[in-house]
Amino acid sequence: MNETEKARWIEKLPLLQQIIEKQEVLWRNPLNGDSLTGIAQSGITEADVKDASDRLKRFAPYIETVFPETAASNGIIESPITAIPKMKEALSATYETTISGELLLKQDNALPISGSIKARGGIYEVLKHAETLALEHGLIQKDENYAKFAEPEFRNLFAKHKIAVGSTGNLGLSIGIMSAKLGFDVTVHMSADAKQWKKDLLREKGVTVVEYEDDYSKAVEEGRRQADADPLCHFVDDENSLDLFLGYAVAGERVAAQLTERGTIIDENNPLFVYLPCGVGGGPGGVAFGLKLQFGDNVHCFFAEPTHSPCMTIGMMTGLHDEVSVADFGLDNQTAADGLAVGTASGFVGKKMEPLLEGCYTIADETMFKLLTMIADTEDIRLEPSALAGMTGPIQAINNEVPKSDSSSAVHLVWATGGSMVPENEMESYYGMSRK
Repeated sequence: MNETEKARWIEKLPLLQQIIEKQEVLWRNPLNGDSLTGIAQSGITEADVKDASDRLKRFAPYIETVFPETAASNGIIESPITAIPKMKEALSATYETTISGELLLKQDNALPISGSIKARGGIYEVLKHAETLALEHGLIQKDENYAKFAEPEFRNLFAKHKIAVGSTGNLGLSIGIMSAKLGFDVTVHMSADAKQWKKDLLREKGVTVVEYEDDYSKAVEEGRRQADADPLCHFVDDENSLDLFLGYAVAGERVAAQLTERGTIIDENNPLFVYLPCGVGGGPGGVAFGLKLQFGDNVHCFFAEPTHSPCMTIGMMTGLHDEVSVADFGLDNQTAADGLAVGTASGFVGKKMEPLLEGCYTIADETMFKLLTMIADTEDIRLEPSALAGMTGPIQAINNEVPKSDSSSAVHLVWATGGSMVPENEMESYYGMSRK
């Protein structure tokens, strides 16, 4: 994009100037409309999401067998919803903004197996691919006990097949751990900003890690190119995968069940506001879609991005989606928010979200580190920096006068996307940095 084009966009969308200046801003999506219409336009149905949910239930006996830490949930990979009243008080005091409604934390940081939101879509896509191969080779029928997937004949089959993915870290962990457990030959193409401990952990699990000096987009591009040349390799495409999207979308029905269990009513008078950290967009997009299926116009979803990497915000504001990058507007895509350092958003997700997303907002790295300390001190919950991106959502919504966000009957749900897999010394380093 040349300087003339850039100037035209800024004239058309003045908020872009504040984004270029790396300010923390909120953008309201003017295309957000009726949920039923938006869902219909997406081409993705409730039946599609139910099919994904049913598949995860079929695999639950296998998951429980090979990952004993899931025994308490009978092999269902799910995280708790936790009330964080002390954090609510601290946020209100720090930002001099009253959060009248309840503040909840969706703790995907505590998801078993890979400890992040990527355990949803990533593990699901691997399981679906494994099921497809097993059915094609006559090793199993859908009405059988899927604990059989732990048997040698399944591993022998999967060992002849490959799985590859490009990742900044957390998706790579989910794909790598699950694929290796099943017996696949798995390669994770990792960008320069991926954490060393994640690379080391994957290699310990028997995963091939290929490192690049470039950013996320290059890792994905190269991984896709190599996979396309091998007919036995399945490439997990974080930018365009419907299976990933559906795996994430299953979260909607599970959140609905959890809120019902805790007695939380969501309706026109009791709206739900959800704040989702966003990188390329697959995880938050799928979750937002699943929530819209459950709650319709009574749920309002926002994506949160680093001030240096607001790719989805820019893509949706301009309507250019994956045809524009943060670099086009002079942003460097450098952030400590692991997994959110993405220069170009998924066009697949952005277009699906056009009629469904309430908006996007940006958050500085410094703010994420301050919030990391705040929630550790007030609630004794340890999160990685990117998982705090959603935490200023209620403040942004209320201060920007998003309707009903300041209501005492509103429920604010912050999606904590990762943290439990972070080594103790690394977490202490995060904590120390935020203290400084």
